[in-house]
Amino acid sequence: MSRKNIRLAAVVGVLTLACTATGIAAAAPGNDNGQGQNGQGQNDNDQGKRGDRHVLLISVDGMHQADLAWYVGQHPNSALAALANNGDQYTHAQTTNPSDSFPGMVAQFTGATAGQSGVYYDDTFNHDLLPAGTTDCAHTPKGAEVAMIEAMDKNQNSLDAGQGLAGLPDSILGMTGDPKTVLNPAAMPVDPATCKPVYPHQYLQVNSVFDVLHDAGKLTAWSDKHPAYSILDGKSGKAIDDLFTPEINSDSPVAGKDWTKDDKYTQQYDGYKVQAVLNEIDGKDHSGAKQVGEPSIFGMNFQSVSVAQKLPTSDGRTGGYQADGVTPGPLLSGALDYVDGQLARMLAELKAKGADKSTTVIVSAKHGQSPTKPGDLTRIDDGPIIKALNAAWKAKNPNATQDLVAFSVDDDAMLLWLNDRSQAAADFAKQWLLANNGTGNDINGNPKAYTKSGLTDVHAGADAASYLGAPANDPRHPDLVGVAQVGTVYTGGKGKIAEHGGANPADRDVPLIVFGPGAKKAVVNESVQTTQIAPTILKLLGENPQKLDAAKAHGVRELPNLG
Repeated sequence: MSRKNIRLAAVVGVLTLACTATGIAAAAPGNDNGQGQNGQGQNDNDQGKRGDRHVLLISVDGMHQADLAWYVGQHPNSALAALANNGDQYTHAQTTNPSDSFPGMVAQFTGATAGQSGVYYDDTFNHDLLPAGTTDCAHTPKGAEVAMIEAMDKNQNSLDAGQGLAGLPDSILGMTGDPKTVLNPAAMPVDPATCKPVYPHQYLQVNSVFDVLHDAGKLTAWSDKHPAYSILDGKSGKAIDDLFTPEINSDSPVAGKDWTKDDKYTQQYDGYKVQAVLNEIDGKDHSGAKQVGEPSIFGMNFQSVSVAQKLPTSDGRTGGYQADGVTPGPLLSGALDYVDGQLARMLAELKAKGADKSTTVIVSAKHGQSPTKPGDLTRIDDGPIIKALNAAWKAKNPNATQDLVAFSVDDDAMLLWLNDRSQAAADFAKQWLLANNGTGNDINGNPKAYTKSGLTDVHAGADAASYLGAPANDPRHPDLVGVAQVGTVYTGGKGKIAEHGGANPADRDVPLIVFGPGAKKAVVNESVQTTQIAPTILKLLGENPQKLDAAKAHGVRELPNLG
């Protein structure tokens, strides 16, 4: 798949916020914050009444709970420490499986797992749709890639995705708040019933926080890394009033390459979204040009930490972790400093505008990253594995007219969609993969043997559907899910030392903090899921969490220990 610190002055404001009666003390146990005795917003005379409340959600992609613990221990006066030590810190939170960015973010806003939302990855396959560009829908065989990545942009090489802004990258805040307008319909799969392209917002099978809040007449905003994140925009395509999505995999005019190939430029990219959030705290739209009021729900994702975990080196600094797998190396340590400094800016701006009294801050992550120990890394070129599997299938079935594998995703998990969806075909693939051994390379690029195609377990056919919580006849779910051995990263080169998408603890163990009105000051050791963020947002904003499809159908509850 296509895959400085200004903290000092701002942290003073953060720590002041953490100590004021209108900051943490207002959210302390015993203070109902205008929720009334039953937490349903009965006291409308309170300054922080439900109708005036806001949630700022931040995803620090790649961050582990262990990273948060390390950083707070090393930087007790940091913004992250102020948040963690003065809010509800959930020390056993897990993101979705698969731990890809797309289902990870969808989960936080819908409460749904991949099997419930129908979103298994950002680049997948659907057995019931037609390939992009199809015009003869009556005679074209079903089966299509669903590429909700930069390939869906009108111009994937441009930061504005093809909008045509002059003066990029400095002008990027002028990018549209309706990214559907910079998506290319010709790059979308086609619905055989209508013979029309399927936009991302039409693909999601459940409703979202944005749907509920928009229907309630509340202002909504978000910022993310691809225009295809308009998948969150609801069936109407209008649930997010202001969606800012500069294309992260575009060519950087400054670096001359993808923004994720150099962490310095990833931080520059993240900085555009930070400014959008600061503008929204000030009551403006993401561009800062129009006064609209602070959104009820808004926020962004950071990419800097994820990139610093993946890159072997950047700007002369080593990426990833030290040998213990806990202590960040110099590049990652710098990325954590950067994110902390930007969080401090947001918190200081909330206080400066008086919005700290009414804004709850939630910090988590779409996904973690694996491996953390450099010595565990085994890079495996998945291309020859898939090719050999197809060859073995045709040798066994000489009359087969198609490859066995229709589509594959291999980051640090192996997801296969098969042309032959029979259980026998899935079992064949499973047995072949578990019998396949070979040679990859280690952290230094030296040869390193692998077994079982780098996998520890394989779920095939009906078992794959069950493993992901999907109906067996779901046309979207992978026909085979391979759980990678710790350290396996599928890549044809040597440019990555970690990845996500899999089910290992380092992929899924993420931080989760709820800070401000509605939260308590506590360390919560109960196991929770990031799916619980969605109903929690609605509760904090005075809406019924049961309005979420996932909450109603699957019993997803808000996070425990809230005020």
